[in-house]
Amino acid sequence: MQRVRIVFALLVVGAAGVASAFAIPAIGAGSSSSKTVTIKVTASEFKFVLSKRSVPTGTTVIFKVTNKGKIEHDFKVNGKKTRLLKPGESQSLKVVFKKKGRLGYLCTVKGHAAIGMKGTFSVGVKAVTTTTSTTTTTTSTTTTTGTTTTVPPQTCSPATSTVNVSMVEYAFVVNGVRGGGSTPAGCVQFVIKNDGSVVHNFNLVGVKAGAQISPGATETWAVQLPAGSKNYTCDVPFHDSFGMNGQLTVS
Repeated sequence: MQRVRIVFALLVVGAAGVASAFAIPAIGAGSSSSKTVTIKVTASEFKFVLSKRSVPTGTTVIFKVTNKGKIEHDFKVNGKKTRLLKPGESQSLKVVFKKKGRLGYLCTVKGHAAIGMKGTFSVGVKAVTTTTSTTTTTTSTTTTTGTTTTVPPQTCSPATSTVNVSMVEYAFVVNGVRGGGSTPAGCVQFVIKNDGSVVHNFNLVGVKAGAQISPGATETWAVQLPAGSKNYTCDVPFHDSFGMNGQLTVS
């Protein structure tokens, strides 16, 4: 009987040791698992708004980027970048942050980062405090039907001549002439179409600034023009510096 008791005790101790051996690796494996989080990124003119700007080291982040602006933007962080997003488009970007530190994010469209489309994303450290400034922009109101914008009646009627304006990236083609064009003096009707892939407008400097219209849209307006030269440009930020301007000759 005594011998049976000893054998039973040894079996119990052995079983406990086996259980402990399996339990220890399970704890270690759980402590080394990584985490995945989704961060919403909203792009507009000219800023990014992130739902979260810091994560622990080792986190995998799914950036869900949405362009809620009126022109194209993209989003770049930690060497990875979305495609150029048109207004209303979205794209998800997966980034694994393995190292501790602060990383910059920005829009790579020329000039956009310089006027506010950039920031700092923190990994394993406290997020950087940012200050947001508000800019008020005054725009003209037009009546839009479908893809065609019609400006209310202008200062002259009927039109004595018509100027056709095509807007592309980044130039105007006026009556078939890139960056130029001509028309007789008088009541001139401008038929303006956005043949590009981003928002543009036609501003006849000192006379009338047209509405900013989406790709494929058109607008028509008429103004009284005396003989002389009139400069024109696009008011969308940086489009003029990219070459979107020219001169109309009125004879």
